[in-house]
Amino acid sequence: MMMEAIAITRFSASNNPLLIRSMTTQKPTPSATKNVTSKKTTTVFPVGEKPRPSNSSSTPPVKLLTRVEQLRLLTKAEKAGLLSAAGKSGLSLSTIERLGLLSKAEELGILSAAVDPATPSALFNLSLGLLLVGPACVYLVPEDYPWQIVLQIVVALLSVVGGSSAFGASNLVSTLQRN
Repeated sequence: MMMEAIAITRFSASNNPLLIRSMTTQKPTPSATKNVTSKKTTTVFPVGEKPRPSNSSSTPPVKLLTRVEQLRLLTKAEKAGLLSAAGKSGLSLSTIERLGLLSKAEELGILSAAVDPATPSALFNLSLGLLLVGPACVYLVPEDYPWQIVLQIVVALLSVVGGSSAFGASNLVSTLQRN
């Protein structure tokens, strides 16, 4: 008899109790097979721009405008009166356009730096360096002449303002990049 070639499977939740399988020509189940496909991606760069190294880490790309919307930064700026204060000081959209500030920011790569994952740590390190330079200058520069005292004051002020600004920018960029 052909009992070796034909087997009747036992009843289970995934099998039909009357299913008959041939043991000699059994095919693997679809769940056991793997379909291997490869995706080819094409990256297009603007004319004259060199390819950037790919960010192969597992971090997803930062969506800056989406994050600004999620944090409601424009509403907070409006409620804080920053827009009217900028207008009173002479900074308006026409002034920004006339000075070419947006094109300068684009040329300097400020917007691309805002989405770079290394920017917050670089800004934080800069802030620490600046905040250490001020006290070091006051401690190391003697106070024999008036110009040395002025130098101490200028360096201390610049380091406090620059260090605080870099620390704030580091915190802002880090918050914008957070998912």
